[in-house]
Parts: sequence; structure tokens; C-alpha cells
Amino acid sequence: MNLISAPSDISSKDAPLRDDIRLLGRILGDTLREQEGEETYALIEKVRRTAVRFRKTQDERDGALLEEMLDALSPEETLLVVRAFSYFSQLSNIAEDLHHNRRRRAHLKAGSPPQEGSLQLVLDHVEEKKLGIDAVQAFFDKALISPVLTAHPTEVQRKSILNCQLIISSLLDERDRLDMTPEELEDNEEKLHRFVLILWSTRMLRTTKLSVQDEVKNGLSFYDYTFLHEIPRLYAGLEKQIETRFGKRIELPPFLRVGSWIGGDRDGNPFVTHEVMLDAAQRHSGTVMDYYLAETNLLSSRLSLSDRLVDVSPELEVFASQSPDKEVSREDEPYRRALLTVYARLVATTEHLGHHVQHLHPVSKDVAPYANAQEFIADLDIIIHSLEHHGALYLSRGRMAYLRRAAEVFGFHLAPLDMRQHR
Repeated sequence: MNLISAPSDISSKDAPLRDDIRLLGRILGDTLREQEGEETYALIEKVRRTAVRFRKTQDERDGALLEEMLDALSPEETLLVVRAFSYFSQLSNIAEDLHHNRRRRAHLKAGSPPQEGSLQLVLDHVEEKKLGIDAVQAFFDKALISPVLTAHPTEVQRKSILNCQLIISSLLDERDRLDMTPEELEDNEEKLHRFVLILWSTRMLRTTKLSVQDEVKNGLSFYDYTFLHEIPRLYAGLEKQIETRFGKRIELPPFLRVGSWIGGDRDGNPFVTHEVMLDAAQRHSGTVMDYYLAETNLLSSRLSLSDRLVDVSPELEVFASQSPDKEVSREDEPYRRALLTVYARLVATTEHLGHHVQHLHPVSKDVAPYANAQEFIADLDIIIHSLEHHGALYLSRGRMAYLRRAAEVFGFHLAPLDMRQHR
């Protein structure tokens, strides 16, 4: 018996959604039994069944029975019912988001016609109008898309809840994409139980008033979860589609940039002072610098190419020779030495901007910080052009290209911070 069951009249294409909702409902029900007892579970299940019946029949007698049942609940019982249905709603939303992605992937795998709102359909329209590559380039050179993040203290979800939901979503996605053995499925379900338990045992609401700094912190979390990783991929995917259709590579300018007014909206908010706005800008910068440090460190560990095996460009040779890294074991690995130089300069830049560096220490502190993001991009270009020089396109267009694009889009400031002033 599930706490909440998925609709029985769901279409066959949505059957996986029904299965996911049933799985999550069963796990939440098991969690309720274990944590709150059989009696509480039975009460919530009774409310559920009555509500479902009323929804199906729209019979006033069923509505009156449901109202009578809810009115009879004690404050403690009311809280448990509200929490149970609220958390199930959250879990259902996770399943629905996953199913939306599942259906989109199914369309792509089946070679279905492009869907409304897709880049493919837009490019189809471009081809139908017989617009050339020059017209496409001219459009993007003038284009600007800038979604702006905003928030209100009553709308910001607790980061603890969001982190838990993301893990549950990832576990559910694994079940969908991977051909799991029975043991792996069992392990996956145990992990789902674990994080549903954490979700149930985590306070849903804040006990203290949300500050503007809390709003900024929550807004920045979406850069870590999504924007910093996915926006460079979006650019790369669009460039690849254009190149495939027109037979010519195009360099897209950074026409898509995310903005924010969280921490800058001083229109009637007495808590957004100039100190708060400066702190918001500082937090933005710290977030993007941490990302650059992590990515550069990862790339330096992976690009172990030896100049005994590949013919690097003269510019890369010079760049690597200037590296403060003099480790003998890496003397034939110019990309690693070059990236360690980039890393050291990023550390110097981060500290120059007033941030505390939490990543690995650089091989040397005797390096100059970058004056601006363009200097950082110029160093990345030396590495990328060298990879292209000896035909390592899979490397030049991979994570290296994403890092360069991120630097172009986010700079050292992450996002423009809009200021609204009422006087």
C-alpha cells in the first residue's frame, strides 16, 4: 500500500512516470511508518483515499466527509498530514521533471521532428528562409539574451532541501538510464530511502528571518548546479549544429549572459545597503573564481600529453618553459606545466580580489595576477590552439573549450548585478 499512488489512467508513454511516482510514494510511506508509526501512516492514508475519492466523484458527501476528517485533526496531526503531502508533491515534481527529460531524449533518439522551442526547429526555419552563414553571424553579433535572477524572502527554498532533491533526482535518473543488476537496483533503492529519510527529517521552513545574504547565497547555488556548467555546453552545441548545417565553423559571441538583482534591489528594501550590495558582488566573484580553479586543477591532472609524442605549438613551448613548476617528472608534459601556471595566476587573482582560496596551493606564489579575464582567455587560447596544432580536436573542443567559454561569459565577476534605487 503506497502513501500516494500515481493516476491509473495514465497513457502508455507516461507509464515510466507512474512507476517513478509509485516508487517514491512507497518509499515515503515506508519512511512514515518507520519514523512516525503505523497509526500515523494509517491516518494519512485515510485522508489520501478520501481526497482521491472526492476528486474522482465530486460528490458533496465525499467533500463533507473529507472536511469533517480534516477538522477533527489535532495540530500535531495536521502538521504531519501537511508535511506528508508537501513532501510527496516535491517528490512527484522530481519525477515529472525527469520524465520531461526522458520524453525529450526519446524524441531525439527516434529522430522525431524538432519540437517547438528547440534550437533544431529554429535552425530549420533559418534554412527555410535560405539565410546564409553571414546573416546568422551578423544576427548573433548583435543579439543579447539576459535572463535576470530575482528572489523574495518568502520564495527562497532551503539549500538543504534543494541538495536532497537533487540527489534523489540523480538516483532516479540512474534507474532510468542504466541497465542495473538486481543488486545495483537494490542499492539504488536503499540510497533513495536514505535521502527521503533525510528529506522527511529536515525542517521544511526556516526558524529565522531570511536575510538578503541568504537570498544571494541561494541564488548563487544555481550557478554551481547549472549555469557554470550548462551555458558553455549550450554554446558548444549551438556552434556544432550551425557548423553541421552550413559547413562552416562559427564563433559565437557571448550573447547569452545571466544577470541578477539579488542583493542590488534597493527599491523600498531597507536591508539592501551599499555594504550588502558590495558583499553580493564579492560573493558572485568568489563563486566564479572557485569554478575556474577547480576546472583548471582538473585539466592539469588530465592533460598529461608528452612533447615526446606530440608536436606542440611554439607558443605553448614558450608558455610551458615559463612555468614555475620545475618538477622533473613533468618536464616533458608542457600542457600540465602551462595549466599549473594558469592555476597559479588564478590563485593570485583570487587573492587579489579579496577571496580566500580553498583549493590546492599553487606551485609558486611568485606570479602576477591576471589584470582581467581577457588575459586569462589569452592563456587558454595558447593551450587550445596548440591542441588544434597537432590535431587533438577532441581535447581542444572539450572541457578546455567549455572553460574558455565560461571565462568569456562570466568573466571574473560572474554576472552583472542590477541596481534598483527608489530615490
